[in-house]
Amino acid sequence: MPTFTTYDGTELAYDVRGEGEPLVCLPGGPMRDAAYLGEFGGLAAYRRLIVLDLRGTGASAEPADPASYRCDRQVADVEALRRHLGLERIDLLGHSASGNLATLYAAAHPERVRSLVLVTPGTWAVGIEITDEEWDKAGEVFADQAWYAEARAGLATIGPDTPPARVKEIVAPFAYGRWDEAARAHAAGITDEAHWDAAAAFHAPGAFDPEATRAALTGLIAPVLILAGEYDGGPSPVRAAELAECFPRAELVVQRGAGHFPWVDDAGAFARPIAAFLDPEVHTVTVDGVRLAYRVWGEEAAPPVVLVHGRGGNSAEWARIAGELAADRRVYAVDLRGHGLSDWTGPYGFDVFRDELRGFLKELDLTGADVIAHSMGGAAACLLAMEEPGLIGRLVLEEAPVFVPLDPPRGHAERPEGPLPLDWAVVHATDAQLNAPDPAWREGLAAITVPTLILAGGETSHFAQEPLAWMADELPAARLVTIAAGHEIHRCRPDAFLAAVREFGI
Repeated sequence: MPTFTTYDGTELAYDVRGEGEPLVCLPGGPMRDAAYLGEFGGLAAYRRLIVLDLRGTGASAEPADPASYRCDRQVADVEALRRHLGLERIDLLGHSASGNLATLYAAAHPERVRSLVLVTPGTWAVGIEITDEEWDKAGEVFADQAWYAEARAGLATIGPDTPPARVKEIVAPFAYGRWDEAARAHAAGITDEAHWDAAAAFHAPGAFDPEATRAALTGLIAPVLILAGEYDGGPSPVRAAELAECFPRAELVVQRGAGHFPWVDDAGAFARPIAAFLDPEVHTVTVDGVRLAYRVWGEEAAPPVVLVHGRGGNSAEWARIAGELAADRRVYAVDLRGHGLSDWTGPYGFDVFRDELRGFLKELDLTGADVIAHSMGGAAACLLAMEEPGLIGRLVLEEAPVFVPLDPPRGHAERPEGPLPLDWAVVHATDAQLNAPDPAWREGLAAITVPTLILAGGETSHFAQEPLAWMADELPAARLVTIAAGHEIHRCRPDAFLAAVREFGI
């Protein structure tokens, strides 16, 4: 592992995972070996993680002065790491107790922080104390679990002389969204991964000056993401919201069904909002309680056009098309729920995506925007144009379903192994609707009065082409253009796709 020498001569180690822009990660515990982060929700797929072993933990050396384990004194270690990496500013993430360390660093060096991510963070640095009553109330969410009664009884045995290792063992079931095999295996590591003496010194008297820290944070211009677990007691979502108020530019995300170690509960739900927050090209908006990621190109004052992907796609796939359209248009490309960096939260279906697209257009004040939609996204746009034609200017439907029952119907699709670009429940929901679409959807196509361009992919497409021609005849203001490219015209023949769209008036 790479090492560097910090301010007092102690040699500290750090691990490097992934590629791309660096994200400095501070493990919690306090003073726990960074090994407990594991794959850390797969964040390394999005950023190059610089995972610091805090002094005296992991591969880092123990300091000559044990008092230097105190949280505020470790701020200098983070600054020494920044200098060692040669970075003018850093993206900084702190988990749990090291949320305090990251907060103190941001207060001491606001000009060195490009962005700050606090994952189920400690709140002592700003003077937010969590009472025993709050911890007890948070644990009640698990009252219907088989392990609850025994675990609850264990809490009553904790006293001032209970060894820290035993305390961690007793409270462990309450620290996860599910006390399953994965959680038990993760919790078991605390025995070997924690530096108990250092942990005791971390919160030693003098470590925190909340009033001064709060005052200093008012000068932090960097954006802040606070990720809380829905079932976590420290901090609870309410306390996390209180912490967010300490920063000028803070966003709170509450991970559903998660506890204090949210990447163990659901790695994807943990990584996606962090990746979206850290990517300067990605924006987010909440529609009906679902966080949607989207990308934007072009001048803000230009006429808007909205790009909607198909099943398994996402906003990034439109980069070539969007880049060309942005010459004279303001281009928005959305990740529908269950896709890309948006929440993977059901239910799913063409009608659900219709309502989501409606909410997206209204939330961003894009009434009258032109809409270009592919396949599944085209189905959503069709249904929206039937119900609220005033929301859409011109409509381009690329290989969109025509709501004719599939013959033969699709069978049950088994989920492939490994990571997927979408929530597999989307496949089951939309296949069911393709097999037996609501008849009103097909009957309502004639109600689409906005100018519509229907793009067909020709004989190499797995979509039947005859229904697309039928739809073009049904719509009062539609035209059909066939581009021999298969189902994904915008990706396989982008120049021909753009030519057709431009000729249509977009």
